[in-house]
Amino acid sequence: MHPPTPAAVLLAALLAACSPRAETRPQPERATPLPPVTVGAPASRPRPADDPWVERTLAGMSLRQRVAQLVFPWIAGTPADAQAGEAERLARWVERDEVGGLIVSRGTPAGLAAKLNAAQARSRVPLLVVSDLETGPGMRLTGGTNMPPAMAFGAADDAALAREAGRITGVEARAVGIHLTLGPVLDVNSNPRNPIINVRSFGEDPQRVARLAGAWIAGAHEGGLLTVGKHFPGHGDTETDSHVGLPTIDADPARLARVELPPFRGAIRAGTDGILVGHIAVTGLEGAGAPPASLSPRIVGGLLRGELGFDGLVFTDALNMGAVTRRYAVPEASVRALLAGADVLLQPPGEGAVIDAVVAAVESGRLPRARVDDAARRVLAAKARAGLHRGARVDPAALGRLVGSAEHARAVRRVAAAGTTLVRDRGGLVPIPARVRRVLHVAYGLPGSGRSGLGSALAAPGREVEEVRLDGPVTAAQIASLRARAADADLVVASAMVTPREYRELSLPPEFGAFVEELSAAGKPVVAVSLGSPYLLAAFPSVPAYLVAWSASAATQRAAGDALAGRAPITGRLPVALPPFHVAGAGIQRSGSPVGR
Repeated sequence: MHPPTPAAVLLAALLAACSPRAETRPQPERATPLPPVTVGAPASRPRPADDPWVERTLAGMSLRQRVAQLVFPWIAGTPADAQAGEAERLARWVERDEVGGLIVSRGTPAGLAAKLNAAQARSRVPLLVVSDLETGPGMRLTGGTNMPPAMAFGAADDAALAREAGRITGVEARAVGIHLTLGPVLDVNSNPRNPIINVRSFGEDPQRVARLAGAWIAGAHEGGLLTVGKHFPGHGDTETDSHVGLPTIDADPARLARVELPPFRGAIRAGTDGILVGHIAVTGLEGAGAPPASLSPRIVGGLLRGELGFDGLVFTDALNMGAVTRRYAVPEASVRALLAGADVLLQPPGEGAVIDAVVAAVESGRLPRARVDDAARRVLAAKARAGLHRGARVDPAALGRLVGSAEHARAVRRVAAAGTTLVRDRGGLVPIPARVRRVLHVAYGLPGSGRSGLGSALAAPGREVEEVRLDGPVTAAQIASLRARAADADLVVASAMVTPREYRELSLPPEFGAFVEELSAAGKPVVAVSLGSPYLLAAFPSVPAYLVAWSASAATQRAAGDALAGRAPITGRLPVALPPFHVAGAGIQRSGSPVGR
């Protein structure tokens, strides 16, 4: 009888484990020229680790094992038996390739914790588990706490709320076995046409972004979670989705120092554990043929390591993104990223081929071995900071108490209420006047079925609310029906969910915007509500009232409805300008009362 293969052993373990059970103006910083950097030579060498485990572990590794520590493949968050072949792939990565970590996607807390516990049990060196938790643990954990996006925190401008959000994220992430998050977003969203950052940014004021991000980092650390700020040197002034193509920023050193870099400097001062370098061509520094920053020695080694003095982990952005794969084979991009000064190769397709290519680059003399040693040392040091050498498995019994708790939900409601922003109210429509008896709510793009949370929150004694939900292309027949319904309504509330997402346009159907604009021009009382991008105002510039609630989550829909109904105060202020209509900092304050007015 043959002994079971490592894949079979891990598959059995996984299946068993997963069995059911006040705004300030930014001050210009002095622009300094970038220091020269030699390709392959790190601009800074990591300090000796505090824990002797790091050096002892590194000393016991072969070259290939050190290279493997730099590779972090993607796994689903679902149970191991839910995806064909994943258990075998995970066994190969953990036992044969000995990768340094994993980046995980969406799953249930119990399923993900069991899956990661089983993988940790099979790994010779503890795995550093990474996830993108920008909008809270609920972004990846079914039943986890969903936070509003960063721009809602920018509108609230409350560092205590940002810190608490970071702490909650840390507590729930560590409960399931996630040790590091790719956040906060440090990009300054200075370009309204940006298709992929938008509400993911705290705003357009570099100092505000730095302050709120620093508070979020402090909270995450309090919750035990390591942080990786992104996307260096700044993705806010771009007009291309890097999942599809290579974005460019034309900023020169003075502009970078004034706008893009202050949040990264602030995050470094706040003790962020890592920085993720974006697939962004910095043409203002490197000319028209600039490579992605993630592969640029001048950006990583010269600017981040050299000028900013950052000595922590440097991540590439995901190496399966179009900004890289359209120009380079992934193994070649991986070698170039390490030459530039990166430490972690995030989500590269073909992990074995990547490890082979890096080993070959060292053996040929193209990539200095010291560069690999430095990167592996930083990865191990991060594991030590997370306490993984003392135990990497989590207690499944604690999940119900720690993930998605009522206390955490209350914090979310506070953020949603504080961030709700009344940008415009030219007709005295907010809160909804008592004379309004019939409301038509036209909702574009809201998830789910039945009456929306916002529609339900608009209801009040003596007020009838009719709701029509739209999604995808809007037809002429739908617009004709809406016109007829609007004619019988005292007030039209037009809400829309348009949020940044990879591979998708960040825009409303023109027919929807034209319908809202037509009603407004005809003098119909209309309140437009954005449950996402604040820049939607450009689609219906004549609308008399405009409220921004930043996302379509249950908490933000309820907060928007309470604000419109007069049940809650409105205190948020725009963290971005809405040119040419409203400046940053605009926001009409309302006191709120139980019955409105």
